[in-house]
Amino acid sequence: MSHTKGKEKTAHPQMMDMTQGPLAGKLLIFTLPVMLAGVLQLLFNAADIIVVGRLAGSNSLAAVGSNGALINLIVNLLIGLSVGSGVATAYFYGAREMEQVKETIHTSIAISLLGGLVTAAAGVCLSPILLRLMATPDGIIGLSQLYLRIYFLGMPSMAVYNFGSAILRSLGDTKRPLYYLVIAGLINIILNITLVAVFHLDVAGVAIATVVSQTVSAVLVVRCLMHLEPEMNLEWKKVRVSRSKLIRILRVGLPAGVQSTVFSLSNVLIQSSVNSFGEVAVAGNSAAGNIEGFIYIAMNSFYQAAQTFTSQNVGAHKFDRIGKVFLNCFLMVTATGVVFGLLAYRMGNLLLGIYLPGDEAAIAYGLTRLSVIAVTYCLCGIMEVISGELRGMGESVLPMVVSLLGSCLLRIIWIYTVFAAHHTLTVLYLSYPVSWLVTEAAHLICYFYVKRRLIRAWGQTPSPAAGEA
Repeated sequence: MSHTKGKEKTAHPQMMDMTQGPLAGKLLIFTLPVMLAGVLQLLFNAADIIVVGRLAGSNSLAAVGSNGALINLIVNLLIGLSVGSGVATAYFYGAREMEQVKETIHTSIAISLLGGLVTAAAGVCLSPILLRLMATPDGIIGLSQLYLRIYFLGMPSMAVYNFGSAILRSLGDTKRPLYYLVIAGLINIILNITLVAVFHLDVAGVAIATVVSQTVSAVLVVRCLMHLEPEMNLEWKKVRVSRSKLIRILRVGLPAGVQSTVFSLSNVLIQSSVNSFGEVAVAGNSAAGNIEGFIYIAMNSFYQAAQTFTSQNVGAHKFDRIGKVFLNCFLMVTATGVVFGLLAYRMGNLLLGIYLPGDEAAIAYGLTRLSVIAVTYCLCGIMEVISGELRGMGESVLPMVVSLLGSCLLRIIWIYTVFAAHHTLTVLYLSYPVSWLVTEAAHLICYFYVKRRLIRAWGQTPSPAAGEA
């Protein structure tokens, strides 16, 4: 890709030039809204589980919770594609090629709409088969199927929101996606309580509330993209798939999506293994998994920062800043994972009690999961940051292959060997930290290789004085 300059970037108070100035402060300014948005999104999702658990019972809670791995399996391909969209947009923005930014935005919206419709159709049609393959307990399979089918009707809106948010974040705007999420989340909570408590719609009410709130967030993001600066704003009459931009998005996004999908497939297999311990174990596992989601989202904000900051600097050919981005993100994500993980475990009884009031047996199952996964979650964060660095440098196939071998395949082997020999939940959960540790070690080797190759390709030698920490 040639490094020709287009129009100069138009200053905007919500956007951020990541190619100049100190990094630590900008990383925090970028990540805090992303982290808060993710935490709020999980709070709103937790509201689904809490409302249905308190007002409809443990079977309804298990029905909603047991769908998490399956939903992620299908949704993550779309989210992976949005990663490619964000990386491409950040690259062109860093290179000051605004016409290319605009074309990338139009292609991204077209992909999100098409992908969302296909995903919705597949999810509605295949949900009964997939739930059976997961060995969903008979006592909750009817409720699970109802929830899943309604949930998938909102896939087009979810896809548009994720692509739109990825574009805004790639431009350094992390605040407006947060504002839109707050609005949609409040609508979700109000509808949750109304539809479940007043109209007694059970899991259907929770699913309907989710679809409506997703649609609101998608509309707000689209409206924002339409009001960007004229040189890169969204114009519906120009929404079409550009072949060159599609290839660029798929080159990074498709491997990321395949990786996330296969990751989710291994998690579906783990969920199936948890299902074999009964409905009480499923409820405890679902509640603990939701708590851990807050830790993951907090750490994932540094993955997004590593990816976006790296991509903008690659576009600007400021390769010396790549290592500084990595070091800052590595330290921040490690501290976040350690602190939040230990807090989740220490406060486990209290937190699980919010989801499972008075259900001591389910709480005990949840504590088992927190004692293994939550306290080691920083390993996952480190793995994600290195992966984000690689994708920011335009390399997506390599981290995909490493992740599939180091995490997914290893977990599957673990289930059929170690777990088969020692059939306990603790042994099952140990597959997570073991796979994270192996994968991050391999990712680190890839990071140094790809960075050296990138610098050599452009004929530059890093200068210790370049950039600012």
